[in-house]
Amino acid sequence: MLSKDETRLAIERIIALYPNAVPSLDARTPFQKVVSVLLSAQATDVSVNKATPALFARFPDAAALAAATPAEVEPYIKTIGLYHNKAKYLVALGRKLLSDFGGQVPQTRAELVTLPGVGRKSANVVLGDAFGIPAFAVDTHVTRVSKRLAIAAETDSVRQVETRITSALPESEWIHGHHAMIYFGREICHAQKPACQTCPLFDICAFGQSYLANLG
Repeated sequence: MLSKDETRLAIERIIALYPNAVPSLDARTPFQKVVSVLLSAQATDVSVNKATPALFARFPDAAALAAATPAEVEPYIKTIGLYHNKAKYLVALGRKLLSDFGGQVPQTRAELVTLPGVGRKSANVVLGDAFGIPAFAVDTHVTRVSKRLAIAAETDSVRQVETRITSALPESEWIHGHHAMIYFGREICHAQKPACQTCPLFDICAFGQSYLANLG
C-alpha cells in the first residue's frame, strides 16, 4: 500500500499527464448535469451525450420533467442502457426537485443523495462539476487505477477508496484528480490489456510489473 505522500505524488503524476482533463458529459447547467450523471450509470458518456440534446430540448427543467410520465421520457433515452428504469427516475427526480428544492439542484451532498437515482458518487460529480465544490467521485476507472497502483487495497469499498484519496490529496486537486484518473483509466490503465509497456507510472506499479513479467 502506498503511503499518503506516495498516493499524493502518484495522483499528481497522473494529473500532470492530463492537465486539461475536463468532464466528458455535455451539460451546461446543474439540472443538465444531474440528469446526465443519472443517465450515465451503466452507460457510456458518449451514448448519453448523443441523447441529451433532444431530451433537454423537450424537458428543459425540473418542472417539465415533473409534468411528464415515464412513457413520455422513454423515447428520448431509449438508446441508453436501463432506459425504462431511468425514465422513472427522471420523472421522480423532476418532482423531487420541484417539491423539495424549488426546482433547483441542491448544493450539498446530503441533499443531493435524497434525489431519486442519485447516490454518493453521482452527488460528488454534481458537486464538483456543476458547482466547483471540492469532491472526489470514485467510478470504475478510479477504483481500478487505485487498486492497481496500491493506493487502495484490493478489498477496499468505493467509500474506502474515496477516503484514501481525499485524505492524501489536497482539496484543490480533488476535482481535477478525479477527471485525470478517469482519462488515465480509459487511455492507459484499461480493464483489459492495460498499456503497461508505455505507462508513465510503470516504475511504481507492482501490478504492471507483474503483468508484463507474466506476459513475457
